[in-house]
Amino acid sequence: MNMNKNTSGASPWLVPSIDLQAQYRSLKPEIDAAVARVIEGGVYVLGPFVEQFEADLARYCGVRHAVATNSGTSALHLSLLAAGVGAGDEVITVPFTFVATVSAVLYVGARPVFVDIEPDYHCLDVTKVEAALTPRTRAIVPVHLYGQTIDMEPLLEIARRHRLVVIEDACQAHGAEDRGRRAGSMGDIGCFSFYPAKNLGAFGEGGAAVTDNPQCAETMRLLRSWGEKTRYEHTLKGFNYRMDAIQGAVLGVKLRHLNAWTDARRRHAATYRRLLADTPARAPMERPGSRHVYTVYAVRLAQRDVWRARLREAQIETGVHYPIPVHLQPAYRDLGYAEGDFPVSEAAAREVLSLPLFPEMTDGQIEEVARALQIPVAAKADA
Repeated sequence: MNMNKNTSGASPWLVPSIDLQAQYRSLKPEIDAAVARVIEGGVYVLGPFVEQFEADLARYCGVRHAVATNSGTSALHLSLLAAGVGAGDEVITVPFTFVATVSAVLYVGARPVFVDIEPDYHCLDVTKVEAALTPRTRAIVPVHLYGQTIDMEPLLEIARRHRLVVIEDACQAHGAEDRGRRAGSMGDIGCFSFYPAKNLGAFGEGGAAVTDNPQCAETMRLLRSWGEKTRYEHTLKGFNYRMDAIQGAVLGVKLRHLNAWTDARRRHAATYRRLLADTPARAPMERPGSRHVYTVYAVRLAQRDVWRARLREAQIETGVHYPIPVHLQPAYRDLGYAEGDFPVSEAAAREVLSLPLFPEMTDGQIEEVARALQIPVAAKADA
């Protein structure tokens, strides 16, 4: 997220984490025309622009249905409800994620059961899943973190054997692939966030769930709009999780550019990898068979906070995704976990640093970041 509070629009950073203004300028005629059509049409919630975006998103993901919502969190919540997860059930997921993954499980009255992540890819360690299963396990929510999918095939095989629902948290993985299959299309339901800083970002909040299951899709459509099958006839106890029409129109325009933006992100990631080779920063690894889309370019650094301060002095904006695993967050202590329970997640939380990466970034900006991560000559001599 760009934390720039400068109302003039000029960033105080030499290298910002993201430049949403540059993206808008590149699409201004298309975006402005789409927004104007919504305003002129007079349908501002759901409606034809959202429906068209849903159809385009489903096609992009390679599934039959997409259900647009007002946030990725809402998409996760509705997916769990549509899959029949509820009170007394347990849901396997990871502690190294944004809290929304876990909150959605709690919203439906289920209990999150954590499994640690892999050290190299920061995603669910599938080899540890079966040990966490109990007779109450109902679903698995793998998180495709930072823009890379988990190794889905062995997870899906576990789910088949134990008759478990798989809901992909693909909120950071728009267009990511595992063995040629798009994120969100491999489990029973996949969920996306369109928060502005995401690879496919709205002009505000937005989300969607995608699925091949028509019954789940229909249930989610009902639940997102107060359970109304016809006006003022409520067949389910639902929610106000509808997408605004302007967000649907904006996302429809942006989706057409997503592949090009992904290619740019992957080029920038390759440049980073080359330039960071002689620095203390350990570049993110790409799983064989996967297509990483680099929503976040998270390196690993010992003394992460020292390096972050140095980058700040060089006017380079960075982030930390995430500094505290969910099981150690004050609000989630009642889940019963303690420090040391998930050592790989805890180590990652101490070391990850998100470097600037966005499609419009220049090689010169990447070079500035790499230069700031060089160990000073004097320090090398002392070592």
